[in-house]
Amino acid sequence: MFEAENVRDWIGLPVVDFSGVKIGTLESIYFDTATDEAAFAAVHIGMLGGQKLVFAPLKGAVVAPKHLKVLYSKKQVKESPFIGTDGELEAGLEPELYTHFELPYATGANGERRLGRR
Repeated sequence: MFEAENVRDWIGLPVVDFSGVKIGTLESIYFDTATDEAAFAAVHIGMLGGQKLVFAPLKGAVVAPKHLKVLYSKKQVKESPFIGTDGELEAGLEPELYTHFELPYATGANGERRLGRR
């Protein structure tokens, strides 16, 4: 495995936790608007009526030919703030997302959003 450079190439592949347990499928990437670096993976989980997107930090993530491995447990990722599969992460959820993973959060100098989806 190697450090994730262009993690967007893994969209559609499984996301696994630090012990190799599958969490879900990589749906999209949220970038830090200040640094333009990939910050969070939106992970598709659930079956039929219970589908949603949860978030996993990408700091320290590594990729293998057939999956993306994050440094967080399946439980912690599944308990993260979530959105519907057709939704968009609202600005108000950003601080909660960072807090859930015990990561520092600050908006831009003029109060800009921290995360943007690509």
